[in-house]
Amino acid sequence: MIGIGIIGYGYWGPNLVRNFFEVQDCRVVAVSDIRPDRLAKIGPRYPTVDTTMDYRDLLRDPRIDAIAVATPVSTHFELGMEVLRAGKHLLMEKPMTADAEQAQRLVDEADRRELVLAVDHTFVYTEAVRKIRDLARGGDLGEIYYYDSVRVNLGLFQHDVNVIWDLAVHDLSIMDAILPEQPIAVSASGIAHVPGEPEDMAYVTLHFAGALMAHVHVNWLAPVKLRRTLVGGSRRMVVYDDLEPSEKIKVYDKGITVSNGALPTNGARHAMMVGYRTGDVWSPQLGVTEALNVELKEFIACIASGAAPTADGQAGLRVVRILEAATESMRHSGRPVELSTISRCAI
Repeated sequence: MIGIGIIGYGYWGPNLVRNFFEVQDCRVVAVSDIRPDRLAKIGPRYPTVDTTMDYRDLLRDPRIDAIAVATPVSTHFELGMEVLRAGKHLLMEKPMTADAEQAQRLVDEADRRELVLAVDHTFVYTEAVRKIRDLARGGDLGEIYYYDSVRVNLGLFQHDVNVIWDLAVHDLSIMDAILPEQPIAVSASGIAHVPGEPEDMAYVTLHFAGALMAHVHVNWLAPVKLRRTLVGGSRRMVVYDDLEPSEKIKVYDKGITVSNGALPTNGARHAMMVGYRTGDVWSPQLGVTEALNVELKEFIACIASGAAPTADGQAGLRVVRILEAATESMRHSGRPVELSTISRCAI
């Protein structure tokens, strides 16, 4: 049995504890949080779990083999490094760290100690995203043209990160899993409407070397909650609505056809080159397993086998690099920032 410790029992910690209890071959040994009122909720529901206000108790506990960190992003690097140096496997809440340099150091430390480093990119483990990934990798969508998403709602305002680090991180992790190539540059624009607080709405555009573009709109000031993504390919297109209770994915056999024949000179060039194709629409059957449960099962399996998780430290690093570049671009009025030349930029 793999012993699990969890640092942080605020918003996400209870979900981690509940799902770890449902995973075989592991047991939750202890939970740490700085607030006693949070820890007081654990005993009545999980009487076998120890609680402590000092996270170092988990680092010293020989019963604990792996630790999940669910604390504010500003604490991720220091806590993550202490966990790895204590010889424990690490599951880090997203985003992985506050900058790419920190993320790289965690990756290097985990590699040096041969420990599993996983990042909690939960959406990567949803049935919907895994299906889209299969469609993209299997060639069903053809050449991918674009990724376009809207992720907006009213609140919840964060005080330590801007809206890109809070909401866009989900889409960036999804893109990292399904798109065939990595972006080479990022441009972003955003604004803060509450004095002294981070940006609460933003538009992020990712540029690629080929004919692929990605765009993400995130907003804490929308009157409605939207979680909608379009993925367009040369053969088929996908609409992914995470708020749909059943048909989260719809695959459209729609697109354009481009003629390669001789072109007339009488002004009919557009009509000759581009045609439109309309076919069936179908919604694939998706499983109902909770994504976090799938993620934690993989984490435990990777500890046992030594394999790398789907959302490993490298995936977390790639996402943090994009977040960092987007923030730098936003601070320079949307100027494109090449990912190979980004400078350290605190959130």
